[in-house]
Amino acid sequence: MDARLERILPKVQKPARYVGGEYHQIIKDKAEVDLRMAFCFPDVYEIGMSNIGMRILYDVINRMPGVWCERVFAPWGDMDTEMRKAGIPLYALESGDPVSEFDVLGFSVGYEMAYPAVLNMLDLAGIPLRSADRPNLTPLVFAGGTSCCNPEPMAPFFDLMVVGEGEEVDCELLELFRTAQKSGWSKMQFLEAAAQIQGIYVPVFYEQEYNEDGTLKTVHTTHNAPSRVTKRIIEDLDACPFPTHPIVPSTEIVHDRVNVELFRGCIRGCRFCQAGYVYRPVRPRKPETLIRQGIEALKSTGYQEATLLSLSSSDYRPLSDLCDGMLEYCEPRSISLSLPSLRADNFSMDIMSRLQKVRKGGLTFAPEAGTQRLRDAINKNVTEEDLLNSCRVAFEGGWNGVKLYFMLGLPTETDEDVLGIAELANRVLHCWRQYAKFKNRGVRITVSTSCFVPKPHSPFQWEAQVTMAEYQRKVNLLRENIRARNVTYNWHDPDTSFVEAVLSRGDRKISDVIEHVWRHGGNLEAWGDYFSFERWLNAFQDCGVDPYFYACRERGEDEIMPWEVIDMGVTRRHLRHERDQAYKAVLSPDCRKQCTACGALKLMTKGGCCDA
Repeated sequence: MDARLERILPKVQKPARYVGGEYHQIIKDKAEVDLRMAFCFPDVYEIGMSNIGMRILYDVINRMPGVWCERVFAPWGDMDTEMRKAGIPLYALESGDPVSEFDVLGFSVGYEMAYPAVLNMLDLAGIPLRSADRPNLTPLVFAGGTSCCNPEPMAPFFDLMVVGEGEEVDCELLELFRTAQKSGWSKMQFLEAAAQIQGIYVPVFYEQEYNEDGTLKTVHTTHNAPSRVTKRIIEDLDACPFPTHPIVPSTEIVHDRVNVELFRGCIRGCRFCQAGYVYRPVRPRKPETLIRQGIEALKSTGYQEATLLSLSSSDYRPLSDLCDGMLEYCEPRSISLSLPSLRADNFSMDIMSRLQKVRKGGLTFAPEAGTQRLRDAINKNVTEEDLLNSCRVAFEGGWNGVKLYFMLGLPTETDEDVLGIAELANRVLHCWRQYAKFKNRGVRITVSTSCFVPKPHSPFQWEAQVTMAEYQRKVNLLRENIRARNVTYNWHDPDTSFVEAVLSRGDRKISDVIEHVWRHGGNLEAWGDYFSFERWLNAFQDCGVDPYFYACRERGEDEIMPWEVIDMGVTRRHLRHERDQAYKAVLSPDCRKQCTACGALKLMTKGGCCDA
């Protein structure tokens, strides 16, 4: 360990974040490696190590002979300060080597509020922020993750972006990079070749032209780049590598457990949900594959909990068989099995009986809206009867804690819909009083609301976000009408959601704002400890950017969106149809009942259907 690092670690919180040396970390002989990749996560260790995508790609890339992929996380503010004082550059955990010595830096960016942290990590590594200021082939700086479905706000900072799932395309990209290094290609030669790989977006090859009103007029392509970049997917998840010997963190992380990924995609089609659209089509793993992977991971790590993970885990058809197979191993060893992302319309005593064989945790449901009309408008496809029946099952089974998640500011929402949240919480409380198995333990009902953020590639991408004042009015209205002592109401502040809306719907003009925020002290903006709304407002003003133009403006149906250069599989026609259905409060069937011809199946070269 660097002696300078030894001196500063006692001065910071959670020094275990910064030392590496964990069980199952991958160490390779530098003499046998011809390409080194720094896998950068623009958030702290506890968040990055909980990210299943990072765990998968770390495993996949390190399977490549001659390639060594190491982890790099954003330091917390105290460590950042001490590193700069001591002259310690950003380094990788496995080797301790400076990131600037690596051939490739790959950032996993899944949340827009992490953008300033990307710039801070580059600066701490001593690497120029903008691609134009990095003329050489190395270090190559690229990004992947959900945020890349609108690449424009961060486009000037990355040499290229990976769109979609990275298991195959990342390896293809790295192999091309090795060829470029061996053949002495220039950076431009490499980028021209990389742009021909499906799922690779090279920002410098796309030039935006704007109308006088600030909307996008057209996008010109150069260097033979495709007019639209189509995302990559993994068609057969059973055949795809999955880490059954994941790194065991040396300090507690957010999701400190084994994760078993059931399937990708979602059959539901909730109109507000970006993930439900950008991860289409649905592709499940077989239960026997999951049982094997889960048990191997539990054996290799010693974890006492496994999570069955997906966007909607209770929609997995062989769930009962999977639970039985896992519990055969877990139950005798007192290993708990948890099931997040529960649906109120298919939560059953059968599932309940399997989960409570070990121990009970809290249950979380997301009705999203307080009235049936609004739930139909957003295509939630959950009734009040569904929710109350699920709560009854839970209370009869011995659960005494339920969390309910809602959004405020959804399209077509009225005050009646807001008050419906309070009424629904009261009905859940009444359900507990009527059916609870252990009333002497009391009940904990938590209602949480967040501000709706219209996201690219969803049916609500055209919608305006409500103003912060209007959101606060709705919060106050709901707070005044939740009076039961057993019901706790929590709400997210609107400031962060407003900035998130600007970043998620922005174009390249937003890049100057992001850099301005960083240069004026912005870094870990996803954390309340560091987020400064005033800093963002100053950046918008100094850069001549109107944030309301991006966040609170309804887009014209024929307007060209900054993110339309990216093809996530679902057609614009389908998104517009779903938006029309929302204003009629008409439900659309889920993918398992009827294919709605959204377009995502065209990504499946071997055919198949959305059957989870």
